[in-house]
Amino acid sequence: MPRSLAGPHQRRTHPLIWCAAIICTICTIIVIITGIVVFVGYLATHPKIPILNIINAHLDRFDYTQAGVLNTELTIWFKAENDNLKAHASFSDFIYELKFHGIKIATLKNWDFKVDKNNSKIFVYDVKSESIPLNPDLMEIVDLSMTRDKIMFDLKGHTRARWKVGPIKSVNFWLIMSCDLQFHMDGSSIDFHSCSSKHK
Repeated sequence: MPRSLAGPHQRRTHPLIWCAAIICTICTIIVIITGIVVFVGYLATHPKIPILNIINAHLDRFDYTQAGVLNTELTIWFKAENDNLKAHASFSDFIYELKFHGIKIATLKNWDFKVDKNNSKIFVYDVKSESIPLNPDLMEIVDLSMTRDKIMFDLKGHTRARWKVGPIKSVNFWLIMSCDLQFHMDGSSIDFHSCSSKHK
């Protein structure tokens, strides 16, 4: 008669492995639920995104020699605003370039800083640039600008803003700004309106 062959004994999973798997599953569920709650709470508050404004600007000096050398000085007021009622805002990577018809006048930088919830900070920059040589085309632009009593500068750059949402999560934004600063020869601004950043 044929004999029946017994198969190998099946190994049982150790109870500690089951406990570890259950604990990992519970922790994962808790993290997911916490993330959902924090995100929903963030959306429910509808906080305003931090913004950076140029609230004022003045042309303090604009000297142009017959040899085509430009000396200029400006004062520019930046205002960082945080209208969030529940969170402080951190600002970093503050870099802006001031140009005159493509010629770099100065790079404006700032240390990392914080703005308390529902608060703002103002930074004043005294921008001096001396002995800037101009090519014939720019000399012609300067002559025309002075004749029209309209001097124009370009200011472009970016700042990173961050909120802390809950004990772990944070929300980051890039604040991008591009402004045309126009002045009369007496230094006053032309039709100045607060230039505000856009976020991405």
